[in-house]
Amino acid sequence: MPKKTTKLGRPPASSSAETRGRILDVARRSFAELGYEATTNRTLAAEANITTGAIYHYFESKLDIFRAVHEEVQALVYLRFRAAEREADTFVTKLEVVLETAHQLNREDPTLAQFLGASRIDQRRVPELIAAYPRDDRRRQEFFESMVDFGIKSGEIKKADRQRMLAVIYTLTIGLTDAVSNNVKAHRNAVDGIMGLLEGTLIKQR
Repeated sequence: MPKKTTKLGRPPASSSAETRGRILDVARRSFAELGYEATTNRTLAAEANITTGAIYHYFESKLDIFRAVHEEVQALVYLRFRAAEREADTFVTKLEVVLETAHQLNREDPTLAQFLGASRIDQRRVPELIAAYPRDDRRRQEFFESMVDFGIKSGEIKKADRQRMLAVIYTLTIGLTDAVSNNVKAHRNAVDGIMGLLEGTLIKQR
């Protein structure tokens, strides 16, 4: 007879951080694949191999779990973006290294982008999330506004075009996340295509 796996209850302090991390990993995948409403604490606990009651040792509610996943993903993504763009000295190269970093992250863990894409949809239609996230993502706005302002100071972007450039960047980056994050090859082609547009090599000039 196969040995039955015993689910864990409240863990000792030494395993607390590991268990919390496991819950967040499971939750990120579930929110990305199933969405907020279809994800339940019971299924998360089962996937994390703990009891449903034990999950409340770490999080007060499903919304609390979602918030923790959202913060963790945002922090990781923009930490990597900032480290990459800091090494570039023009607006175009900053945008290119950010796009390349986005591709690297997608290769390492596709659930990061998939969670962000799914969460954007849920934050617009699930009342609980609408109340919790009343405005667009502050971290994304601050990061790309800083990049565009750098481009204005460097003379690459006209000050009058600031909002249009931000709209283009949001369209490109959100499009990468929502349209091709589930296919590494398509994501690579999209990143290369955007870079070709930036460098003027994708479309033949007449």
